[in-house]
Amino acid sequence: MKMRWAIAASAALALALLTLYVPRPWTGAAKDSAPAGVAACAANGKAANLNFTLKDLDNKPVKLAAYKGKVIVLDFWATWCGPCKLEIPGFIRLQNTYGAQGLQTIGISVDDKLDALKPYVAEYKMNYPILQGLDHDDVQDAFGPILGIPTTIVIGRDGTICRKHEGLTGRDTFEREIKALLAQKL
Repeated sequence: MKMRWAIAASAALALALLTLYVPRPWTGAAKDSAPAGVAACAANGKAANLNFTLKDLDNKPVKLAAYKGKVIVLDFWATWCGPCKLEIPGFIRLQNTYGAQGLQTIGISVDDKLDALKPYVAEYKMNYPILQGLDHDDVQDAFGPILGIPTTIVIGRDGTICRKHEGLTGRDTFEREIKALLAQKL
């Protein structure tokens, strides 16, 4: 009986550790932020595939392409993800501060059903579009690989992927990147 408990405890610990951020240098992901004096977005950045339509919390279709021309912070997250919960207040503040200047934060819930999303979004007072990403692996593949959450993609006004953040990232990092991208003209 003790062996079963030891196996169960080990499995639970392994699962908990999987939700923590572990740097994966083999993914080729950009560093968390551009050093001072470096362009906000690489000249040879990959174009973001915004040709997707997902449903919002009212089950209405939302086209990602409708946000082209804005600086987009595209956050892949889930309600059960601890680091995701920690990032949400920062995204709310950033949207409040920079939304009028052209920032659009968008949350894509990777595996939550609508009945779990609605109360969660209301509780956290999320002020940006939350889209249903369950069964939309094609969206994750377009911005991936998405090996863990949170994963956040920062997209310039011209539709270029400028940064990819894997794991918990501080609001100050996002703010530096957003300010630099908002300062750029199309």
